[in-house]
Amino acid sequence: PRSATVVSSQVGSHRDISFESLSLFRLLEPHIEILVLGTGDRVERLHPAMLKQMRECRISVEVQDTPNACATFNFLMSEKRMVAAGLIPP
Repeated sequence: PRSATVVSSQVGSHRDISFESLSLFRLLEPHIEILVLGTGDRVERLHPAMLKQMRECRISVEVQDTPNACATFNFLMSEKRMVAAGLIPP
C-alpha cells in the first residue's frame, strides 16, 4: 500500500533550497526516484551544482511553480512512481 506523509521544513523561499535542506528526501525509505519541487508562484532557477548532487544520489529533481508541481506529484503517484514533493506555498 502507498502512503503519504506531510513534513514541514524551514524553507521559506527558493533561495533556502540547498543540498542540505533536501537531506530528508535522501533519507526516505523506500528510496525516492523523483523529487518534485514547487517554488511558489513561478518557476525559480535552482543552483545547478545542487541539482547535480541530487542526481548523484539517484534522485531526479523536477522544478515547477507550486500549482503545477502539485499536479505533477499527483500524476506520478497515480503511476505508482517513488516520488516526493517539496512545496513552497504560492
